[in-house]
Formats: sequence, structure tokens, C-alpha cells
Amino acid sequence: MVNSTELRLWASDAAGIPLWLFEESYAVAGDLAETIARLLPPALQAADPGLDATLRRLIALTGQPEAARRAFVAEAWASLGPEERFLFNKLLTGGFRMGVSQGLMVRALAQATGEEEATLAHRLMGDWDPARITFEALVTGKGATQDTGDARPYPFALAAPLEDAPESLGPVADWLAEWKWDGIRGQLVTRPGAFALWSRGEELITDRFPEFAPLADFLPPGTVLDGEVLGWRDNAPLPFADLQKRIGRKTVPRKLLTEAPARMLAYDLLEENGQDLRPLPLSTRRARMEALLLRLPPNLPLAPSPRVAAPDWTALAAARSTARETGTEGLMLKRLTSSYHVGRKRGDWWKWKIDPYSVDAVMIYAQAGHGRRANLYTDFTFAVRDGNDLVPFAKAYSGLTDAEFAEITRWVQKHTLERFGPVRRVPPELVFELAFEGIQESPRHKSGIALRFPRMVRWRRDKTPDQIDTIDSLRALLRVAQS
Repeated sequence: MVNSTELRLWASDAAGIPLWLFEESYAVAGDLAETIARLLPPALQAADPGLDATLRRLIALTGQPEAARRAFVAEAWASLGPEERFLFNKLLTGGFRMGVSQGLMVRALAQATGEEEATLAHRLMGDWDPARITFEALVTGKGATQDTGDARPYPFALAAPLEDAPESLGPVADWLAEWKWDGIRGQLVTRPGAFALWSRGEELITDRFPEFAPLADFLPPGTVLDGEVLGWRDNAPLPFADLQKRIGRKTVPRKLLTEAPARMLAYDLLEENGQDLRPLPLSTRRARMEALLLRLPPNLPLAPSPRVAAPDWTALAAARSTARETGTEGLMLKRLTSSYHVGRKRGDWWKWKIDPYSVDAVMIYAQAGHGRRANLYTDFTFAVRDGNDLVPFAKAYSGLTDAEFAEITRWVQKHTLERFGPVRRVPPELVFELAFEGIQESPRHKSGIALRFPRMVRWRRDKTPDQIDTIDSLRALLRVAQS
């Protein structure tokens, strides 16, 4: 409804201060909602419009001209006290976070209502509309209006990283091994009157993959499949960057459909003929899924994710070492007796990823974090060498301890060369090892390279800036990744 740029402009005007001073205050506070609440003058006449009325007005303003949106926000700011303004701003920015995980919320609701956790988690999935469904109907299922054309997915089962030796899991025969694909995790739902594809983030993405539409004619009603959506050509996965072009689009142009056709590799069968199969052992669900998909025409963009068979852990480790050659990130290990659990449950599902790529780089810019890290410099820009020059190529903000961030913050404060709003340019002296999952060409970056999921692994106090990697070494790594 309102973006952060508009809020900063409107708030600086309402507070009667120049925008640069507002931006400096924001950099210190680290939270836009708090900055606005503290800088605005006291309300002339406090009022309490109520949460329901406020949300309804916000929803009604969606798509309205800037003048109408600004008038409503200014009116609210002028009538709310500091605490109410803070909460109102959080609603505007979408940053109203309570620091409570979804799993903890579901457990609390289960205790409060007497409902089963798994049942509640399923009811909370999907795009239910609070304007049509009451809280009571949502948590109890009584009087809910979701029965007709119900396209809700199930809560996704997640895996934990395997940190111990795989031999600690027992006999390899007790486990299903399959590739860990680098795509979009999704659930394909086919029920009477409904056909939907959901991402793991509970986003409805059916329209972005029109090539899946024929599946509605062949999958029996009451079928829910869990799998990975991939760009797929010549019987091999395409880089995630090709698939990523569809994210954020409501319609997909024909050119993109041709360049990166999509395919779903199915992991699991969660519902069959309207029956919830999640409590059954994985071995049973998998056998039913493979039998179901075997009956489909072979030209459909849907197939089982292949099993990776091995007689022992040594052989499976050898298969895992070839993951990059198959365009995957490693292996998934799932206990054959496991049910389809809700969320991340340690013990039954593991992701056994290959070691990430890594590079040594020097920090050249630093920016303060947000929230509890607003007073620490945690967001860094890194560079590698190109002859005698430094080329920025990546940003990272995670991987170090709070103590390390505090030490770096003190160093940045003493060594700042220039300031660009909240950003500080520093001398290229601190070297870090960055890990990342993938590398690709990018015309949008000065280096011509973009990394996937970069994060700091170590502060390399043992290295000097003349020992960092070069842009040529990154390009060589790119050629290897593309081969």
C-alpha cells in the first residue's frame, strides 16, 4: 500500500526536518517505524480508530493515488500517540514481527483451543481471507467457508543439515536417498474445483507455471504432491537463475516459457483420493506416488525425483561427490519409516549438502544492521583484485558472531574514510572468507558475476589484502560451474 521511500518523504515533511537528517536518524535507530514514531510532533488530539477499522481502510487504499494514501497516513499520524504510531507504522511497512516462530504459534493455539497441532497448521495454510473467515472458524473448522474448491497445501516438512558422519544414522538400507535439487519447493494440489501450485513460502504461484495446467486433466481429484519445480531442458536441470526470472511475475511471456521450460520432480504423495497420507511411512507414500505417476502420459512435466541407490555409506558419499555434475546441491536422506511431519523435525529428514564454493575477499564498505543489530555494522560489501584495482562483487551480512561484529564495528568507527548516508567506506584491510552455493554471470553487477547465498564463514585475520582472490579466479570458477 505504501513503500518505504514514500514513508520517509512524508515523515520528514510531517516532522519539519530535511530528508538528510531523517535518513541520519533512521541509520542510528535502525528501524523505520520507530524513527517515524519518535520524530513526529505530538498528536494534537489523540484518537483510537481501532485495529479493525484501520486495517479495513488500509486494504481499501490499495492501488489508490499517492495523494489519497498520503492523506490517510498523515491523518493517522496526527491522531495517534507515539506507541500507537509505532504499531501503525509496523502495519504499513509489513514489519510487524513478534519474534515468534510459526511452530510455537501453532502449539500455543493448540493448547488454547484443544485442536490438534497438525490440523491447525493445515487450516492456517493457504490464502484464507480474514474478511470472510472468522478466527473461530479458522481454528475450529466450524462454519468455515473453505470446503468448496479447497486448494490449501499442507505444512511443509523440512530437513535439518547433517552435521555428523552419515554412518551415525544406522544402516543405509533404512534410508531413502535422493538429489537435493536447486529449484522452488512446491506442493501441487488437485481437488474438486481446485488446481493450485504453492511455494514453500505459502505463495500461490500457479499462474507462473502455465505448462503445469494440463496436469489438472490427468491427476485424480484429491491429489497433493510435494516436489521441486525446476527449469528443465535436455533431461537436465537449468541453473536456478533461469527459473528465478519467473519469480515476481504475474504473467510469463512466451519467450521465457521457451527458454526455461518448467518441470516438477515429485518427492512425496501427501493426499490420494482425498485421503491424508501424511501419517503413513515414507516407503508407503513413495510407492503410491510412483505408481500414480507411472499411469500418467510420459510427455507431462511431472516425474518422480529419482532415488540415489547405494549399497553402503561409502558408495553414497561417492554419489554425493558428483552432485554438481548433476546440477544439484547434494543429497536428501529420509528415513523410510518416517511420517510427513510439520516443519523442521530432527532425526528423520536430513540434507547432506556438498561443501559450498568459497573465496577470500576484502571488505570495502560497511553498513549498520536493523533491529537488535542497529548499532552494529553487520552488512558488508566485498571486493576481489583485478590487477591493481579492487572490484566489488558481493554483499553479505551473516556468518559471524555478535562479538566479531562488535569488534568490526569499533574498527569501522575508527577507520571510516567516507560516508554515503548509512554506508561507510573503509580502507581495504579486513579479509574474510565467503561461502556461496552458486555463481553466475550478471550484467547488472560491475564484476559481471553474482553469487547465490553468500555469507561470511571466517574473518581471515591470518591473511592480508594482497592474498585475496582475483576476478580471474572467480571467472575460472564460473567456467567450471557452467561446464
